[in-house]
Amino acid sequence: MSRSSVPADHVTPYDRFCWSDVDVERMLVSGAQRQALAAYFGESEYRVLVRMARAAQRARTDASLPHVFVIPGILGSQLGRRRRAPLPDDVLWLDPLDIQSGRLTLLSANGGTPVVPLGTMLYSHLRLKLHLRARGFGVTLFDYDWRLDIATSAAVLADRLRAHGPGRVAIVAHSMGGLVSRAALALPGTGHVERAVLLGTPNLGAFAPLQALRGSYAVVRNIARLDLWHTAEELAAQIFSGFPSLYQMLPVPRDGVDLLDRTQWPRIGPAPRQDLLELARRFRAALPPPDGRFTTIAGVGQKTVTAAARRHAGFLYTITRAGDGTVPAASAAPPGAHSYYAPVAHSELTRDGAVAAAVVDLLRTGATRRLPHRWVSRSRAQAQISDRRLYALRTDKLDWTRMSAADRKAFLENLNEPPPLPLRVPRSRTR
Repeated sequence: MSRSSVPADHVTPYDRFCWSDVDVERMLVSGAQRQALAAYFGESEYRVLVRMARAAQRARTDASLPHVFVIPGILGSQLGRRRRAPLPDDVLWLDPLDIQSGRLTLLSANGGTPVVPLGTMLYSHLRLKLHLRARGFGVTLFDYDWRLDIATSAAVLADRLRAHGPGRVAIVAHSMGGLVSRAALALPGTGHVERAVLLGTPNLGAFAPLQALRGSYAVVRNIARLDLWHTAEELAAQIFSGFPSLYQMLPVPRDGVDLLDRTQWPRIGPAPRQDLLELARRFRAALPPPDGRFTTIAGVGQKTVTAAARRHAGFLYTITRAGDGTVPAASAAPPGAHSYYAPVAHSELTRDGAVAAAVVDLLRTGATRRLPHRWVSRSRAQAQISDRRLYALRTDKLDWTRMSAADRKAFLENLNEPPPLPLRVPRSRTR
């Protein structure tokens, strides 16, 4: 079926599953929709969530603790179109069937259809919410349109924080959600937010957004495998290059490389938009440093792009273990920040039990003994890979309708899986 022939009122199983986190919690406790939830989360994950949901239900909310807002990162909220009942809302991100039919283009700036947030991605955030609720915290999952200018999302978050009232409030933010939180807490009326814990936040930027704009990022390339109508490079040029938030997470200038300068980008391949580069520069200049309310947790020990250099027709990326697989540790825990470290991958920071326990400590007392304060990489092993080599990877197309349930689950859980590139210690040069 071509994207032009998809009717506006089509409904997929992912549209029908667009339930709120509160509804899903109730279903987990009661056993309702067991088959659908087990298919969505996977049987083993479903059983874990049932135990956690029942523990959360038994716990009483402790009025002496702050109410916690959980802020997801980029890609962490569902996006789609509202529809009138009895039709469910039309989920675009992340609906593999819509992606397969080419409808991801509706997320572009000129998609022509109003797109709104439709709840957080529960696989990534429900464990953390239930863990906090079981420890007595009231919790709100904050969904937002992660495509937009981070300052715009920050204004929406600040409004939600003000609307909550003057009582004790805290924030736990993942990835780009930490930048949204930093910008929000610089706005008037947010002084009642007493603590903010940032998980894997690219405070000094990351190279994953650069690769997304270039079409060489693993997520973009994997999504393109489902899209029967577009290559990864086309998705980058037609869709992702119009997201202001990606530009605002580009690495800060270092070693003479300023990625907010369009002349420093290759002339071949997807190119950045000048207006969004300028918007990103203004955002970075206006973003205040984290104040005393902020604590960061950086993931470490994972293969992470920690440097990039211009090489002929593209960029050459250096990969080390000094990060969480997406965000370099030096960015997630910048100099002067109150920081902790965990040997956890970026997408697992909101799901890991040890990290969640540390977050509880930090929200209660501002400190934890569960994670180390310092981390020094003793590994000199590294690898390098170019845009050109990345463009040659993951070019095959997948038919979602023919994949088994296990293959579908594995695909979605590994969207950000890095290329199988071994790291080696560079040979010493002798004269």
